[in-house]
Amino acid sequence: MLELQNINKSFGDKQVLFDINAKFEPGIPNLIIGASGGGKSVLLKCMVGLMKPEKGNILYDGRDFVHLEYEQVKEIRREIGMLFQGTALFDSLTVAENVQFPLKMFSKMNASEIKDRVDFCLKRVQLEGAENKYPAEISGGMKKRVGIARAIAMDIKYLFCDEPNSGLDPITSRVIDDLLLDITAEYGITTMIISHDMKTAFDIGDKILFLYEGKIRWQGSKNEIHSAGKEIKELGAFIASSQI
Repeated sequence: MLELQNINKSFGDKQVLFDINAKFEPGIPNLIIGASGGGKSVLLKCMVGLMKPEKGNILYDGRDFVHLEYEQVKEIRREIGMLFQGTALFDSLTVAENVQFPLKMFSKMNASEIKDRVDFCLKRVQLEGAENKYPAEISGGMKKRVGIARAIAMDIKYLFCDEPNSGLDPITSRVIDDLLLDITAEYGITTMIISHDMKTAFDIGDKILFLYEGKIRWQGSKNEIHSAGKEIKELGAFIASSQI
């Protein structure tokens, strides 16, 4: 489980996160939604250690990520996978080499074990036969699936996804949503998805956090969000704007 306790973050005199408190459970997709500039990306960067909050605690299974020593932080980072908005694949590497990258960097596997793990991950995202292709030779949806395969290569406990459906058509977006849902449940991963896509929220949002101007304005599930949107004007406006 990942828990946020009183997270505050500022840049100079401008405060962008205000007393963020939330718990993210394993085995279900946890979505953080909100308009651009609302603090989603800053919160994500704090959670993965790219930024440090001025106040608060970030607990990975009870371990305070903010105040740990460097070696302990490294241990937690090995448990984290990232799916970046632009996939962040290496253009000069093949699909298989992209998935291999974290294994060669951070694992103690030998070459045979790495190949077996890469084959398993690519099969899990339905990319058998694409091993030797380069990113320029595959579609946007396939690139996202390579990114997922690379993210889970290290047998992670936590998966962070930054706008996983960005730039994808509705059908491909649903494929990515279903894949993230299945992998999260199958491996018991604590998955955090940053998104402004309400279709994703309605489809797989078992836990949804709505961030508005750096504050949590609402938390709940996909089954509650419509009724909540009628009561909370900021949430209702966001839902309406995202469906235009």
